[in-house]
Amino acid sequence: MNPELTTALSKLTPISLKQMDRVKLQNRTDTKFVFNADILPTILTEIIPYYSILEIKEKRTNSYKTLYFDTPDLQSYIRHHNGKANRIKVRFRKYIESELSYLEVKFKNNKSRTIKARTKTNNIETELSDVSKKFVDDNSYSFFNGQEIIPTLWNSFTRLTLVHKTANERLTIDLNLGFKSFSDNREENIPHIIIAEVKQEKASSNSDFIKAIRKHHIRKSSMSKYCIGTALLNKDLKQNNFKERILKINKLKP
Repeated sequence: MNPELTTALSKLTPISLKQMDRVKLQNRTDTKFVFNADILPTILTEIIPYYSILEIKEKRTNSYKTLYFDTPDLQSYIRHHNGKANRIKVRFRKYIESELSYLEVKFKNNKSRTIKARTKTNNIETELSDVSKKFVDDNSYSFFNGQEIIPTLWNSFTRLTLVHKTANERLTIDLNLGFKSFSDNREENIPHIIIAEVKQEKASSNSDFIKAIRKHHIRKSSMSKYCIGTALLNKDLKQNNFKERILKINKLKP
């Protein structure tokens, strides 16, 4: 890890998983920023007075592994690409350090709110069990059924999770992003990219992170890991509406 990043992380006040309960924010607004990894230590140093950092087993960087499910014709991807206001992602997510796994249905509505439902599982399933199919079927926001969706994309990344010391706000910072096709193991890695996401009950630019990042002339920029990974690994897919994001990824390469 970059020594400057290690130093910045060491100066943040630690917080436990239990202490994180006050900012679950399962129904929330998300504001994303995409920028070059080189500037992350500087930004973290600037926000040290305002945020605590999640620490698990004496580690402040946490590894995540995700398996996304979609229909065989990738309707989840297509709906997002076509700008549909109501869209969902179905995924298994494994939190490596805490040894927890969840099946999640993540719904984004036409008011830009993210509503997430999840259920604990023993591990990531590469084929949905009957219990998992029922969870997808019974979810009021899901317009897919558990019988029709299949695993399509692996995603791995390292996450920093910060919690504002006084506001109802959580901040996730994802680095070392990698993608792998489920069907044939083709890979695409973008370690030079950071995706930061401010999660709030109600969107507000008064966030201390947003104030800090704007000083570096970084503007908000939506980027779905699932859609970008799928687009990068499938050049023949319809991806006109993601070209700007893909160009940004290439532009930020060192």
